[in-house]
Parts: sequence; C-alpha cells; structure tokens
Amino acid sequence: MSGKATPATVAAGRTKTTYTLHPYEAPEESDGHSYGADAADALGVPHHRVFKTLVAEVDGVFTVGVVPVAGSLDLKALAAAVGGKKAIMADPGRAEKITGYVRGGISPLGQRKRLRTVIDSSVTSLVSVYVSAGRRGLQMELAPADLIALTEAVTAPIAAP
Repeated sequence: MSGKATPATVAAGRTKTTYTLHPYEAPEESDGHSYGADAADALGVPHHRVFKTLVAEVDGVFTVGVVPVAGSLDLKALAAAVGGKKAIMADPGRAEKITGYVRGGISPLGQRKRLRTVIDSSVTSLVSVYVSAGRRGLQMELAPADLIALTEAVTAPIAAP
C-alpha cells in the first residue's frame, strides 16, 4: 500500500481482501469532469474496467450505483434493481457528506454510512476491476467478487452506453 490509508483501504484491509493501489496524477477539479475516464487514461486501463461510484436517491433512499466509466448510470434500471419506482441523481454536496468522500474520489468502499449498492453486471465478466480508493489520484484494483462482497452489493444491468 502506498500513501496514507483511506477509509476504503482500511475497509478492504480489515477483511484481508487482496487489492493493488494505483496512484496517478489527478487533474484539478472542474464541473462536469469525468474523473473516472481521467483515471483510466492516466493508468492506461480500458474504460470498461474502471468503475465510477455514483450516488442517487431511489424513492428518497440514497443508493449507490457503480458503473464503468465508459458509460453512464441508467436511473430507471437502478430503481428497478432495488425494487423502487423513481431514481434521481443525488446532489453532489449531499453525496460527499453522506459518503465522507469528495467528488472524483467517492469509493464504493468505506463510506461513512453503508448505503445499498448496485454494481453493473458487466463487472462479473472481468478478472479485476478498478474503483476509487477514496481520494482523487488513487485507484484500487481488486477482484469483482471481492468488490461485491465488501459492498454487500447486488449486480444488475444499470449502465447505459
């Protein structure tokens, strides 16, 4: 492990999950920025293997959607995956407060409050997947089964091209 620990690396370490950290130069913050695509490009990893963590509200309940950076979150599919009717993206400030992470560094692991999580089903076809390790400029590579177990997630086709 390189650099200081984050809640995500602590959560993975607590369960003795095998993972690899990949630091990279993160660009400055800007609105509408694709932090995940920047991470994939900086690390030379195909975009379908790097997943971004998005916070939405499904029928008023905060829910995490984890999808490849190559696509976007299908809100109707996310709602359906958790038995809900309507999903909207959470306000970025609320997402930061609830997860304990900053935008561009929100990890599906080690969030301040455990939120129900849905990971796009494409994850199951991969040998390893990259997710934020809890801060901009740091990705965590781990086995999809470990990501699913650590987040207590369900998988469903929630990514839109």
